[in-house]
Amino acid sequence: MPNDGSFDPNAIDDKGLFFAAQTIQNACGTQAILSVILNQDASDPLTTSPQTTTTTKGIEIGPTLRDFKSFTTGFPPDLLGEALSNSAPIRTAHNSFARSSPFVDETLREATGTEDVYHFIGYVPRHGVLYELDGLQPNPISHGPCTADEFPEKIIPVLQRRIDRYPMGEIRFNLMAVCRDLRIRAQEAGDAEGLAREAKKRRDWEWENGLRKHNFVGFIGEVLKGVVGQKVKQGEYEKWVEGAKEATKKRVESKRTRGDEAEG
Repeated sequence: MPNDGSFDPNAIDDKGLFFAAQTIQNACGTQAILSVILNQDASDPLTTSPQTTTTTKGIEIGPTLRDFKSFTTGFPPDLLGEALSNSAPIRTAHNSFARSSPFVDETLREATGTEDVYHFIGYVPRHGVLYELDGLQPNPISHGPCTADEFPEKIIPVLQRRIDRYPMGEIRFNLMAVCRDLRIRAQEAGDAEGLAREAKKRRDWEWENGLRKHNFVGFIGEVLKGVVGQKVKQGEYEKWVEGAKEATKKRVESKRTRGDEAEG
């Protein structure tokens, strides 16, 4: 049994739920987002429950994801997870946001205990039920009846109970929502200022993502060589190194002292 809610092994066949097992490491974020999007497909008649009164029409998932969903219809969760990991378009999109790790071979790296802590899952209302979609679990987890209208209210206690399972003071949580593109909303409302603000956001995101993916090892090496060369030229190299050693020693001693005080 899960820590909260109950497994619903029939949700995939009876309610058309898209649920994939996580078969590779470091892809839970992408998989959680896809689980939400593919279960809100606007072309799927099961996306909107009969009790829903909102004008929500689901998400236009586009031809790439629609072809993937059509191809994998009827796949069991483990095979669906393999299909996700082997999809070239999905893999390309995922890798476009990957951080550069020049000293690590990602194909050989195994998960550590720390990585197990940081895990993304998805929550979605589907055919009148609130589901938790966690690729590390054997089945979707039901958290009871829930329409799309009720989702913003009913998801709160579910999230709170999950947070409460962690030690007091733990704050390393991320909450993200799949929402309508704010640029479309701004265009429909004739909000030129909002549209400009959203455009600036995306320029900033593109810049930040470019920096995150870039390999700065060569640049850092050249900077260090330049600094060392300058110190040698000025005859201050030995003094500089000894000063750095002393500063490092003081930081280590300071951390040790704070740790002893905390334990005391």
